[in-house]
Amino acid sequence: MANKMLEVKDLVVNYGAIRALKGISFDVEQGEIISLIGSNGAGKTTTLHSISNLIKKQNGSVVFDGENISSLAPEQIVRRGLIHVPEGRRIFANLTVKENLEMGAFTRKDRSAIKNDMEHVFELFPRLKERIRQISGTLSGGEQQMLAMGRGLMAQPKLLLLDEPSMGLAPILVDEIFDIIKKINADGTTILLVEQNAFKAMSIANRVYILETGSVASSGKAADMINDPAVKSAYLGG
Repeated sequence: MANKMLEVKDLVVNYGAIRALKGISFDVEQGEIISLIGSNGAGKTTTLHSISNLIKKQNGSVVFDGENISSLAPEQIVRRGLIHVPEGRRIFANLTVKENLEMGAFTRKDRSAIKNDMEHVFELFPRLKERIRQISGTLSGGEQQMLAMGRGLMAQPKLLLLDEPSMGLAPILVDEIFDIIKKINADGTTILLVEQNAFKAMSIANRVYILETGSVASSGKAADMINDPAVKSAYLGG
């Protein structure tokens, strides 16, 4: 039996009178890339926020690495190795690239390992190394996305939540970001990916969950879903 790294059960989230999540359940096994896809307003980002406890759940549980983390503070969740790279990058715009990466390691004390991890981030994202002293707010959108992901990696994630990593990027950069996501996964990090670009998300995932208006509408192996006529017409423009 594979090791379940994340088990989400019956998540319910309300925004005032609006029920944003209507009892979502899914799991992520160690070593997988799981993609959550769906149209705008389907509840994808809300799902990630409730896993990280950035918003309040009305019901449901989140078990990470065998521990129920439903009521832990977000910083305690980070310390356990569940790292969230938010939509819109949210880098520290007035800090340098190096300072942003150091912020990613703020829970850690192991100086030499932090230095090794920074070198590893620079191997994945050579452009960040070229801009190590640059103020992050002056980077291009693609470079800021790389920095947000690099900062996440500096926290030594067991599970990386990636929210819309390709948003607003040129197609050539989208390919590059997805290649890097595959590398991060191959290096041993489990990934839960929320992504508007359904085709790209399915092309690198092991399994896919399709969200519609706050519920899981369907799920399955990515290789099957990508060839499903209903999925194709709804999400793949064909």
